[in-house]
Amino acid sequence: MSDNEPKLKWISYPFKDFPLSSALLIAFLIIISLLLWKITVVNWNMPLFFYLGMGVFLLSLITYFIPTTYELYENKIMVHYWLIKAERPYSHFGCYYIDKKGIMLSTFKMPRKLDPFRGLSLRFSKTRKEKDELLKILEDKIGNKV
Repeated sequence: MSDNEPKLKWISYPFKDFPLSSALLIAFLIIISLLLWKITVVNWNMPLFFYLGMGVFLLSLITYFIPTTYELYENKIMVHYWLIKAERPYSHFGCYYIDKKGIMLSTFKMPRKLDPFRGLSLRFSKTRKEKDELLKILEDKIGNKV
């Protein structure tokens, strides 16, 4: 197997895979936007704050709404978001652990609160078919499961 071919590849698309959670999220977004509209536009007469606030809020949730492709190669991990491609070598990570949505790769030797900011989260697909092979690859490449 060459370094150009991924050892493992899968796509995670939570918005499509979890319709009930997605419907609840959309309802929550509508409520938040109505509340923010009332505060910023009606009360303060500052529509710019509404657009900025909703923009930042929606941008923070963007990975839920777009499909994410994960590719594990011989020496690196690549994550493809809509317009962004993140690439990191296995040597960048000190440990990994399973969380409720997938696997968190930590840059530290033990889990830390900074992991969501410095580490890399590999979110499972709805079927979780990739889980066993993913754990096998990570055990081989990183080795420090906590």
